[in-house]
Amino acid sequence: MPTAAHETIARSLWEAAATRRPIPPVRAAAAQAGIPVDAEQAYAIQRINRDRRLRGGDRVVGRKIGLTAKAVQAQLGVDVPDFGDLWASTSYGDGDEIPIGALIQPKVEAEVALVLGRDLDEVDATVADVIRGTEFALAALEIVDSRIAYWQIGLFDTIADNASAAAFVLAGDPARLDGIKLRDARMSLLRNDAPASEGVGHACLGHPLNAAAWLARALARAGQPLRAGDIVLTGALGPMVPAQAGDRFEATIDGLGRIAVRFV
Repeated sequence: MPTAAHETIARSLWEAAATRRPIPPVRAAAAQAGIPVDAEQAYAIQRINRDRRLRGGDRVVGRKIGLTAKAVQAQLGVDVPDFGDLWASTSYGDGDEIPIGALIQPKVEAEVALVLGRDLDEVDATVADVIRGTEFALAALEIVDSRIAYWQIGLFDTIADNASAAAFVLAGDPARLDGIKLRDARMSLLRNDAPASEGVGHACLGHPLNAAAWLARALARAGQPLRAGDIVLTGALGPMVPAQAGDRFEATIDGLGRIAVRFV
């Protein structure tokens, strides 16, 4: 059950997003308030702002997976990914423009998105379940942003902050999973036509579908299973790249084509 201290931390993150003024890491505030600095308590804070956003009329359209790269896990001292919500109000299409004034310190990642054709509510969901449940895949760009100053985040901070989610861009060319080989799919990301990031499918927990299966299990255990129609961002295929006003990003993922977005 969330306490007044949970509410206070959630409100500080909400106000940081609203004012575009980042705050110190919230793990310190949690420890000072006697809240265990662990994933369970961080998700409790995340849910408070989720409910606040739902009351404001926004709509959850899927989930994102974070911390899928082993190097990032090692940096934060964790061995599992995390997750956050995707919102209708932060969804963009290929070639759209994103107002950078709505963000604080954005970065861009290229990844594989899945769109589900059926519910994935099994607590022991497998990769085979994910394959059967996926209607199609898309190239995607995720815009991550932290309400924590200078990206000085630990696991508690990023989970509480909706896994550092900000916005996402979906390509318009769907592909069936049986027609692509995601494990070895190469990704290249350009910023203003210059190489900025590159990676490969197996950088994401060995395979993007491994990440999706992990998410399905985690959400089913939490009583919030993935549903038909949900979008799943499976995790970055390469390093994230800072974005500034005027920047144009274009990514290519083998089997999924190209996707682009501009910050204005």
